[in-house]
Amino acid sequence: MSDRIVYLDHASTTPLDPLVLEAMLPYFTQQPGNPSSIHQIGRAALQAIDDAREQVALVLGCTHREIIFTGGGSESANLAIKGAALARRAAGGGAHLIVSAIEHHAVLHAAEQLRQFGFALTVLPVDATGLVRPDDLRAAIRPDTALVSVMYANNEIGTVQPVAELGAICREAGVLFHTDAVQAPGCLPLDVAALNVDMLSLTAHKFYGPKGVGLLYARRGTPLLPQINGGGQERRRRAGTETVPGRGGLAAALARAEERRPTYAAQMGALRDRLIDGLLARVPQSWLNGDRTRRLPTNANLGFACVEGESVLLLLDQARICASSGSACTSGSLEPSHVLLALGLEPDAANGSVRFTLGQSITEADIDYVLRVLPSMIERLRDVVPCAMQREPVVVGD
Repeated sequence: MSDRIVYLDHASTTPLDPLVLEAMLPYFTQQPGNPSSIHQIGRAALQAIDDAREQVALVLGCTHREIIFTGGGSESANLAIKGAALARRAAGGGAHLIVSAIEHHAVLHAAEQLRQFGFALTVLPVDATGLVRPDDLRAAIRPDTALVSVMYANNEIGTVQPVAELGAICREAGVLFHTDAVQAPGCLPLDVAALNVDMLSLTAHKFYGPKGVGLLYARRGTPLLPQINGGGQERRRRAGTETVPGRGGLAAALARAEERRPTYAAQMGALRDRLIDGLLARVPQSWLNGDRTRRLPTNANLGFACVEGESVLLLLDQARICASSGSACTSGSLEPSHVLLALGLEPDAANGSVRFTLGQSITEADIDYVLRVLPSMIERLRDVVPCAMQREPVVVGD
């Protein structure tokens, strides 16, 4: 067995790109100023943040004033959901929210918390491939609907939503539209005007940037009630001393992800298909979770009948292969994935699913290694706990 670790958990986090680290290093030691200070070192730090904001705005196709730096994707989602909903209600708007059933918990839990403050919540169903039907959204919008949030691409099953169409429906109805685009950079276009979004959340560590920094795009005129108070940073929308290296690193990583997106997406898509097709052909009673074609080029989520996903992960780890059974934020939970249950899977089928997410370090040899060792692992687990294999192989989206 090779000493090489095959890291197939890039949806959880990505390694820091050396070029991004190089862009960050001066602001740890050579330029240590607080951007709120008026002396020259402080002004240099503030300029670095301004430059990062401009760089991000260029990728998203917006103005620098519409970018709010945050501490990560979860904070960005909470600021969008709670900040916009509370501000809109305070201005005399409605108190009804709509989210999809497969949102990240940062969105779901934020929306659920607002129910304690008098908001009504509609959870949109998805079809068997994880797609939100535009007609379902149109039917769910009410006169008092304040905000809709549907993620751009799902972190567990990789399904890519028709965000531009959903956003157009919301805009026609005068409803704010937010998308969690955390998994999109490097894989999908991020032009906020083309996507018809009012708010969009990102976090740097999903696209080879540093942990602990994210952003919220908020279209000009979008009402936002700050969720962190105590200072005038981020135009009074998010208080706290700015992390200059982090913001510079996010901007550098996002620019790099966008620059190489066409090549990266094509390379990852070919490796993803090699993995999906290979496992479906080699493992009896296996199926693909999520849409076959409308999916991230980096995502392969497969289910295996009559095994526990956690057992598969342990054997993979022994073989120096890193994968996951769902969102990193819910690892350790014994409950089946809410995303897979929303597709209509039974709990046993959901618990038998494994997520492989690819990244820039993965090669054809790595994929072939997984194809060589995983089928025998599944067979061994089924021999230990035999069961009636009733689920037919499924490839959805064809």
